[in-house]
Amino acid sequence: MSSVYHSFRFKLALTFAIFGAMISLLLSLGLSFIAHSLGERLMDETLHAEIDGYVSRRLRNPNALLPATISIQGYIQIPGIDNTYIPPELLSLSEGIFQTTLNNTPYRVAVVDKNGGRYFMLFNETRQWQREKTFLIYLTTGALVMILMSAWVGWWLAGRVVAPVAELARRVSRANPEDNAESVSQGFSNDEIGQLAQVFSAYLKRMRAFIDRERDFTADVSHELRTPLSIVQSAVELLEDEKLLHVKQQERITMIGRANREMVNLTTALLLMARENTDETIMQTCDVGEVIAAAIEMNRHLLSAKTTVNIIRLDSMHIVAERTLLSVVVANLIRNAFIHTPSGSVSISVANNGLTISDTGIGISDEEIGKIFQRHFKGAGSTGSGIGLSLVNRSLTGTKKHSL
Repeated sequence: MSSVYHSFRFKLALTFAIFGAMISLLLSLGLSFIAHSLGERLMDETLHAEIDGYVSRRLRNPNALLPATISIQGYIQIPGIDNTYIPPELLSLSEGIFQTTLNNTPYRVAVVDKNGGRYFMLFNETRQWQREKTFLIYLTTGALVMILMSAWVGWWLAGRVVAPVAELARRVSRANPEDNAESVSQGFSNDEIGQLAQVFSAYLKRMRAFIDRERDFTADVSHELRTPLSIVQSAVELLEDEKLLHVKQQERITMIGRANREMVNLTTALLLMARENTDETIMQTCDVGEVIAAAIEMNRHLLSAKTTVNIIRLDSMHIVAERTLLSVVVANLIRNAFIHTPSGSVSISVANNGLTISDTGIGISDEEIGKIFQRHFKGAGSTGSGIGLSLVNRSLTGTKKHSL
């Protein structure tokens, strides 16, 4: 439900509703003010017309009766004549138009001095107030109807406006660089949405071209790198079988073979991670203990004479992963521990579905711990290139494999 409230269509409908409410409110206030002003004006004209009419009649007949109806009530104050019948509230009024209440009834009063007398003409406002109240109810009802209609029209128009955007979003979300890029922009009119669809279509074309170039590049690099490495490895194996070499030469040949095998594994891992999907990625069940043992032997030459390796607990644990990437991850972690522990111990354990490698080396400061997976970041005292842990992080997260 929250997605509806945050949708573009809901926001447009809400905008229409707010706009309709503002227009309705302004119209209602304006009409209410005009109706009230016109009502007062009509009452004032009626009161003055009644006074003028009574004055004319009194000139012809001094005993003419004052108006006395449900709506109009008149009084006259003449000096020297008994005026006790006039309500006291009126006697204190000067000439003009006033509002007053007599016997809980609201009146609009016009006071005029003419021909030596003061005339009071009262208009009963009860009916006028009832009419204004009824008119206000009509205005409120009309305003609510206007708001509802604005919201409905806004929702309908928003649906018409948002539909092309939603369709474009659906196509883009399902688009694949392998598909025909033109399918994204087909069917849209030549407006802003159509132009945006054309932009996405062009972007997919560029992406497909980039992926094709990347595939060609990685395929060529894979072949060009593996060929000389295979030749080096074959030469090393032949030299290792040579019986005439002395000890120093054998050690050097062993060092070359070890470096070459590391290069083969690293090259394979980098090529695998450079591709989003690759036929070379072979998922298999790997024995973590065997991978750790191989990594220890491969990097044992890095150990100081003052450093010992303790395998605290090595449970049998198997995970489904690409073995080369797993070997790169484990070898990098073990290599870092060996290099940065000039004396002391390196402890390795596999338990509770996790690999733990700890050492008594120089450690990592609190300021640097959050940056260790950044590419080319090297901690204080490090002599490496700063890509080892970055490579480990990419291997675990970027290739969507089961992590340790």
